[in-house]
Amino acid sequence: MITLEDCIAFCGLTEEEVLALAEHEHVPEMVATGLANQLMKQRHGPEKVRAIIVEDIRAALDRGDRRHAQELLAALRHFLGAHPDAYRGPGRELRP
Repeated sequence: MITLEDCIAFCGLTEEEVLALAEHEHVPEMVATGLANQLMKQRHGPEKVRAIIVEDIRAALDRGDRRHAQELLAALRHFLGAHPDAYRGPGRELRP
């Protein structure tokens, strides 16, 4: 039987990054691993993942959830360190 941990390892993202995708898309974590796998294979997929995590950070800050925003920021930092190609394109900043 394939576990969530197996799927996370297969998709190329960390658990925190997958959880951010699941939160953003309002889908179960297992579905988010498939989405992550698909996005990371697309031409601008890493940029899309970055944008999703940034949107989650903004949403957490807008509702006053600083702790969750910090957790997401840590996930974003790790993601950008592992996937420097995600820096391309507009929307790199947290606030316009």
